[in-house]
Amino acid sequence: MNNIIEIEGQKAVVSLDPDIGLLRGEFLGLNGGADFYADSIDKLREEGALSLKVFLEMCAENGVSPYRQFSGRFNVRLAPKLHEAAVLAARAEQKSLNEWISDVIESAAEQ
Repeated sequence: MNNIIEIEGQKAVVSLDPDIGLLRGEFLGLNGGADFYADSIDKLREEGALSLKVFLEMCAENGVSPYRQFSGRFNVRLAPKLHEAAVLAARAEQKSLNEWISDVIESAAEQ
């Protein structure tokens, strides 16, 4: 997946912060902010490991779960024509719209 790195088993999205000329990492799936900056990928990994360690320690000290809980449900609003196209594509594969969308998202997320 583009712009995603894994640090200590946790995924983080990486972007460039042009205002300060540094790479920025932000952990996904945490129950709070744990971002980190560096001028190279190697240093970003080091800073990420440190940021994650501090975040997890703070959560433990405060008795807070560090990981965000996902319900598995979300609402999507589409243009009517796109909605129709998705229903037709799902039916062509003999799937419900929910199954088809889940498969499409899974396929896209694995890249």
